[in-house]
Amino acid sequence: MRIALLQMNAGIDPQANAAILEDAVAKAASGGAVMLFTPEMSGLLDKNRARAAAHIRDEAEDQVIARVRAAAKAHGLWVALGSLAVLGSSERLANRSFVIDASGEIAARYDKMHMFDVDVGSGNNWRESAAYAPGDRAVTVNTPLGKLGLTICYDLRFPALHAALSEAGATVIASPAAFTVPTGQAHWHVLMRARAIENAAFVVAAAQTGMHEDGRQTYGHSLVVDPWGRVLLDMGDAPGLGFCDLDLAAIEEARGKVPVIAHRRSIGAVA
Repeated sequence: MRIALLQMNAGIDPQANAAILEDAVAKAASGGAVMLFTPEMSGLLDKNRARAAAHIRDEAEDQVIARVRAAAKAHGLWVALGSLAVLGSSERLANRSFVIDASGEIAARYDKMHMFDVDVGSGNNWRESAAYAPGDRAVTVNTPLGKLGLTICYDLRFPALHAALSEAGATVIASPAAFTVPTGQAHWHVLMRARAIENAAFVVAAAQTGMHEDGRQTYGHSLVVDPWGRVLLDMGDAPGLGFCDLDLAAIEEARGKVPVIAHRRSIGAVA
């Protein structure tokens, strides 16, 4: 089962980003993929919140998702649109992932649950919760790859979310990201491999990369990790489109060798 990953250097113009996404849909389909995965904040990456606000809409009015839906329909391709900044139901925004089916319909939505409020040094200080409201539920969706579990970036550090997804039947977990360089160098590969191993699931992580128009720098290294923890694809630090063939039989093989999901037990209060 072939998938495609878009490693992206998104900028501050949503229309320019949408054009990159449309091109990726066309190339993914022509390359034989059944599904395209894109990074977190595929439509707009701008840390200047006043400037970004002029482009953020309710999802029904967002032109990026409209263009991606049209492209998915035109090419008959599923798209896991990593995330977009959209107006939420509260005073804050939502960092929302969308799964779009091959007819262009939205099959699932997921709002990022864990907010990136950190101080990692060298000027890498972030307060995501100042602008975004966290989601309150885990989401899975049936796709041609099987049941797909949805996460976004910082969610990677919270194994309980991934366990909930695999217990709900997810055999592939999407982990779109815009990882900082310091945290990426230290933790990206080990955390991706750990989430794949402990859930005996494929992890597909499309990432932002390079120096962006707003001045931030992201780590890249879009990954596909199999249920045994093997890295099947590492896209390095250049933007572009990558392809990976998933052997879905590897899921049952890994779960047969080490039945981690069957062996899980509910943990009560700690004495």
